[in-house]
Amino acid sequence: MAKQFLIAFPVLASVAPFTLLEPLYSEFFGLSFINLYFLSAAVFSPYFSIVGSGISPLEDDEDAYARSRYKETPWCSPIKVKHGYANCRTPQGEYYKNVLGTRCDIRCQKGYELHGPQQLICQSSKRWSGKVLCKQKRCPTLSMPTNGGFKCLDGAYFGSSVILKGLPPGSHFPEGDHKIQYTVYDRAENKGTCKFLVKVRVRRCVKLNVPDNGYIKCSGDGNNYGATCEFSCIGGYELQGSPARVCQYNSGWSGVEPTCAPMNINVNVRTAAALLDQFYEKRRLLIISTPTAANFFYRMQLGMLQPAQCGLDLRHVTVVELVGIFPAQIGRIGVKLLPPSLALQLRLLLRIPHYNFNIVVMDKHGMDKERYPFPATPAELFALIDNFPLRKEEMKLQAEIGQSCP
Repeated sequence: MAKQFLIAFPVLASVAPFTLLEPLYSEFFGLSFINLYFLSAAVFSPYFSIVGSGISPLEDDEDAYARSRYKETPWCSPIKVKHGYANCRTPQGEYYKNVLGTRCDIRCQKGYELHGPQQLICQSSKRWSGKVLCKQKRCPTLSMPTNGGFKCLDGAYFGSSVILKGLPPGSHFPEGDHKIQYTVYDRAENKGTCKFLVKVRVRRCVKLNVPDNGYIKCSGDGNNYGATCEFSCIGGYELQGSPARVCQYNSGWSGVEPTCAPMNINVNVRTAAALLDQFYEKRRLLIISTPTAANFFYRMQLGMLQPAQCGLDLRHVTVVELVGIFPAQIGRIGVKLLPPSLALQLRLLLRIPHYNFNIVVMDKHGMDKERYPFPATPAELFALIDNFPLRKEEMKLQAEIGQSCP
């Protein structure tokens, strides 16, 4: 059995308080292992002195006695930085990195940012000097695409998605019922659904009918609150009643229901101006003037216009004939005869020659648009009239109701 010896070394008479350090195992004089105990003091004898920690480099069982070695030294809890690193150093370079005075530099992994101090110190209170956290870096939230969603593989909204069924935000909802549904998926693929119904009701009036021998043109849907309907008549008819009606808040129409009555031309007026006023904004005039009823151009012109009567009516054209030389002259509008004095006034007002054949084309505003000293074909006259500004709008209305000539 191995023997053990206790060896003590002499010291000076004046010795400071001492502490017993850990045993040092060593081979001595070729004998078995001997326990050597050293006394630490302020001043040792000249026979022997000890420098350093007294820990043998041969020892590998440091954990077994390290706590007793630092039993008077404050210890902090070990540092653990989630998604980061702690690089620590002690004042004397000891193995343990959480003793008093230890300083730790904190770093975060890529994709994370540090919240807190960059360095921590182990304090005498056995607590570190601060708290640190490595937070994941976030990008700004993406805006939701119209009529869709997104699902990210990385970043702020990993695995998130929003699906919309129905009109997107900011839409104008037409009349009727509209179903809106949002479906949302979170990171864990949990699903949430929100449904609601949008009902749009419009105040409406009873739909107006198109007057016989006339047209109607309405704004909006034609009978919704605020809609305006305008009326006009075909050639040879004049409007009686309200030319326009508005759908009001009480679901009733303003004004009086209009009708289109056959145009009644008064030939017993005293002046040519009064006669022309009856056609203002209603009819166009084709005035044919000839010195005699036997004039060749006059007879030719009537022969060309007779089969084109439908085209004249479609273009709201009234034919006025001025035949003869005063005082043996007459005027005619259809079957109505103009007094000789009225026919003379019309020639003088429009400056139409008495002794030559002449054609004058006037628009609905009483403007002299074209003159011909010889007969004009219907095609030539229609091409001229169809380029008038008001005529273009009439053509649209006639096309909508299917009014045309065979």
